[in-house]
Amino acid sequence: MATLNQWAFIGMFIAVAWLLPVAPLVISWIFRPRRANAIKLQTYECGVETVGDTWVQFKVQYYIYGLIFLVFDIEVVFLFPWALAFNQLSLFGLAAGLLFVFFLSDALLYAWRKNALEWA
Repeated sequence: MATLNQWAFIGMFIAVAWLLPVAPLVISWIFRPRRANAIKLQTYECGVETVGDTWVQFKVQYYIYGLIFLVFDIEVVFLFPWALAFNQLSLFGLAAGLLFVFFLSDALLYAWRKNALEWA
C-alpha cells in the first residue's frame, strides 16, 4: 500500500508537469483574437515599421561570436565548482581542470588566429 502511494505521488507530479506548460497554451488558444486585419499582419520590429526588405541576411560572424561566448560561459559554469573544491582536489582533479582550461584556451587561440573575432 505504501508503494502505491509513492507511485500515485509520482503520477501526480508527472500530470502537473504536463499541465503547467499545456494549460497556458490552451487558454491562450481559446481566448485569442480571431479577426486579423492588414495592419495586424504587417511585419514590424520593436513597434517600428520596416523600411525595405524585411528578410535580411546576417553575417556568419555574429553567430560565431555567440558560439564562442557560449563556450566560455559554459567554461565558467564548469570551473566554478572546481575552484570552490580546489583545496580538496587530488592531483588527478587538478590535472583534469588544467587540461580543461588548456583545451578551451587552445580553442580561443584557434578562433583568434582564424580572425573569427574581428568585428568588421
